Amino acid sequence: MHIVIMGCGRVGAALAQTLEQQGHTVAVIDQDPTAFRRLGSGFGGRRVTGVGFDQDTLREAGIEDAGAFAAVSSGDNSNIIAARVAREMFSIENVAARIYDPKRAEVYQRIGIPTVATVRWTADQMLRRLLPSGAEPLWRDPSGGVQLAEVHTTPSWIGHRISTLQEQTGVRVAFLTRLGEAILPTSQTVLQDGDLVHVMMRTDEIAKVEEAFAEGPEEGGH
Repeated sequence: MHIVIMGCGRVGAALAQTLEQQGHTVAVIDQDPTAFRRLGSGFGGRRVTGVGFDQDTLREAGIEDAGAFAAVSSGDNSNIIAARVAREMFSIENVAARIYDPKRAEVYQRIGIPTVATVRWTADQMLRRLLPSGAEPLWRDPSGGVQLAEVHTTPSWIGHRISTLQEQTGVRVAFLTRLGEAILPTSQTVLQDGDLVHVMMRTDEIAKVEEAFAEGPEEGGH
């Protein structure tokens, strides 16, 4: 597949090198020609100097033959404009934009532009480990009706099966993180100390789910 990347910072350069190593052809766009030094002498893809949302620049980068487009420059506005141009003007199906502002990221996700929110996400995840509570949304569907969230689980759930947790809280457990590894549980999987529980639930039921997770299992649950 041919992939076009806008932005040759650390993320863009690493992404370009990884994709090329996987056998894809890659073109990288950046306004600063010195930024291409990050790609190294071994990079065989195209280096295109220009603005990533300019249609002529995108054509020079091979957008018309591309299967995917990534906007990872340092500017939120530039990234989202470029992502929309790739999607709407060139009909690129696989488009992703790096967004620093998580509120903006949510808006763009709703209009069908997959976003990767940085910095704030990392800080939120760190805070979550330090001060666990409630539910931390990780993903929402474009309509906003369903979301994937990590929900803080009171220690009284330890030793209980996933089936009990699902029955009593009304959620569907998507996966667990156990000792740093993601695992797909079965209904018989038993919660262990330190497990991080990631669930799919209706957005309008967050408060009810948080309360059920915080209260612990009902007596007689196994």
